[in-house]
Amino acid sequence: MQLGMIGLGRMGANMAQRLHRAGIHVQGFDPAAQAREQVSAAGIATSDTLQDLVHAIPAPRRLWLMVPSTVVDATLGALLPLLSNGDVVIDGGNSWYKQSQARAARCGERGVAFVDCGTSGGIWGREEGYCLMVGGDVGTVAGLAPLFRALAPAMDRGWAHVGPVGAGHFCKMVHNGIEYGMMQAYAEGFALMEKKAEFELDLAQVTELWRHGSVVRSWLLDLGADALRDNPTLAGIAPYVEDSGEARWAVAEAIDLEVPAPVITLSLQERLRSRQRNSFTDRMLATMRRQFGGHAIRKTDA
Repeated sequence: MQLGMIGLGRMGANMAQRLHRAGIHVQGFDPAAQAREQVSAAGIATSDTLQDLVHAIPAPRRLWLMVPSTVVDATLGALLPLLSNGDVVIDGGNSWYKQSQARAARCGERGVAFVDCGTSGGIWGREEGYCLMVGGDVGTVAGLAPLFRALAPAMDRGWAHVGPVGAGHFCKMVHNGIEYGMMQAYAEGFALMEKKAEFELDLAQVTELWRHGSVVRSWLLDLGADALRDNPTLAGIAPYVEDSGEARWAVAEAIDLEVPAPVITLSLQERLRSRQRNSFTDRMLATMRRQFGGHAIRKTDA
């Protein structure tokens, strides 16, 4: 089987290398020459243009997009005129499932099949394998099974055809919302232990303890243990947390479906709060406390 990989950032490059090791011929493309050079150094063939990539893959072509969700439509716009009836496009990035449904319809007008593949595994996926949540037509997904088996942790687990187009990215959206909640709970627990000065807790020790036999053990905890072992006080790390956008979609979906999701919602709000260096909300709260109760406020030079 041959595959065209479009997008050779860290995730795309890692996936290409895992497929290459599994004996699948991967032809890569990225607009950045440096990204192409790095993948070429790993023994993977690359093309300098999108048109050259398409010509290098025999029909029916299988093309995997591993690009930011903000450029999927532009990439499809450049790609679709080059494709033929029977080709398949797989979006493995973090796209909104409703956009994936619309993109499938757009591809279908040209006789091109579209598959959405929610991908989890991060930077560890190249060695550990990826969790793949696949949405699409039954026959199309079956034909792509060798790719998913090669990328998953094992041939018989770590990937699944979860439903029609859109289902893959929907499951990944919910997956990331749950991830936000889990990370927030861990972070709050570590903060409690760090604040309890009288016990002089070794957070790396406690985290390592919880990894074995505890009901709260998880891969996230494993990663937390590694981080605390290397940097017990988290020195040099700014209290600023980004979000990929998927939790926002999950919260909006919860509202649309009238499903209470307070943990996911609050964990997203906490990430937004982390970015406020001089919170107007908190200054307003302090002002109101002074107004009604005469409470003292702290002054700042800002």
